Amino acid sequence: QVQLVESGGGSVQPGGSLRLSCAASGIMISRYVMAWYYQAPGKQRELVARIGTRGSTNYADSVKGRFTISRDNTKNMVYLQMNNLKPEDTAVYYCNANLASPLWGQGTQVTVSS
Repeated sequence: QVQLVESGGGSVQPGGSLRLSCAASGIMISRYVMAWYYQAPGKQRELVARIGTRGSTNYADSVKGRFTISRDNTKNMVYLQMNNLKPEDTAVYYCNANLASPLWGQGTQVTVSS
């Protein structure tokens, strides 16, 4: 079965950290650009970070210097390390694989609140 499964979300206070994981099955992520998106209530889904097949990365301006995307092709995993979290980072975070037909996970909730 081809799927992406996210984990690692939760509730943290401002300034805290979380590490999201995305486990892929049915595909070899080494062949694809992988990405994390977020969607806040009432807003469109937006790109957070993207990592190319050779490891090049790009980030939304709002998370630069705080978030780091990485991949472990041997484990078929993608990660998002999130530091210095802010309330405005609160959203559902989705893993994405840039297949011919984009593949999405089910999402994991991140809530940043004091």
